[in-house]
Amino acid sequence: MAIDINFQTLIEEQPGPQWQALFDRLWPGYRSWFLRSGAVARPSYLESRKALRAHMPELVPVWEQLVELAGGGDVESRFLSLWCPPPYIAGCSQAVWTDASGHEAPALIRNYDFAPGLLEGTWLATRWNGQRVAAMGDCIWGALDGMNEAGLAASLSFGGRTISGDGFGIPLVVRYVLEVAQTTAEAVKLLQRVPVSMCYSVTLLDRHGDWATVFVSPDRTTEVTRRQAITNFQHEVEWPKHAQATNAQQRFDSLQRQMDAQGTLAEAIETLLSPPMYQSAYLRGYGTLYTAVYRPQSSHIELLWPGQRWAQSLAGFDSGSRLISFTNQLAVEPTPMHLPAS
Repeated sequence: MAIDINFQTLIEEQPGPQWQALFDRLWPGYRSWFLRSGAVARPSYLESRKALRAHMPELVPVWEQLVELAGGGDVESRFLSLWCPPPYIAGCSQAVWTDASGHEAPALIRNYDFAPGLLEGTWLATRWNGQRVAAMGDCIWGALDGMNEAGLAASLSFGGRTISGDGFGIPLVVRYVLEVAQTTAEAVKLLQRVPVSMCYSVTLLDRHGDWATVFVSPDRTTEVTRRQAITNFQHEVEWPKHAQATNAQQRFDSLQRQMDAQGTLAEAIETLLSPPMYQSAYLRGYGTLYTAVYRPQSSHIELLWPGQRWAQSLAGFDSGSRLISFTNQLAVEPTPMHLPAS
């Protein structure tokens, strides 16, 4: 069974008709997700606005513009704040590749694993807060991974725990980092103070070669690590069922071996595009939907699939689209652990 996703760009300096059209297309699905436990289960408009002003003040003007484009409704504004959203659980693998010889600049590489029907597939290039940001979109204005023109790249992966609490949905936190920070050190400070709703790992790499993997959670102190490779657990597996279903340990072992081998970047990318890193259980909600490569020193970005490559540069981000077909390995319905996302 083949599943198609149309990956496409959205290039718009400031929020406008293109983003509005994206919102109109995606809103019915997000509205159902956001209200699945009822409107009273989500924070009020005033609570959402207060949280944004307290923790992400630089994003408030953009949020207000987006709310207006979305029609100015109460539910729309609360959703777009991403304050205390419903649980959001994905897969993903990520690593910082470094050249042992020092001849080639480091790169942030990652696989995004999820259910095809829940991926937006929109590559946004914007200038909402002064600097260009190119990011794979989620929650209509959040980011799964991306890079800004200061040369800071970031990506997220689920941290392997079901705990949830008062905080922002991780796609908006990654968006905030890319909009505001210019270095890994600045990004780390933001992650240390912004509350998150669930457990995630955020890997950072900047133009100067400084990198870190930051463990964030609503119930634990933010931890800054030098974990070069990460999948869907942090120090150890804490949700065995999820780890087994997504091959989290096998993927980590494979990726860490590749990093330890200190091979070429091409070899590292090939590892991501091959089993066990590359997964095809799409109808179970954890197939690999894209591989991304971020090279901050050259501002070069690539999306990759087996046999296909889409290259971009922040200096000249071009419009376009790619229709990608995925063949499912197991013809079964998505499991509940993967349904609460976009």
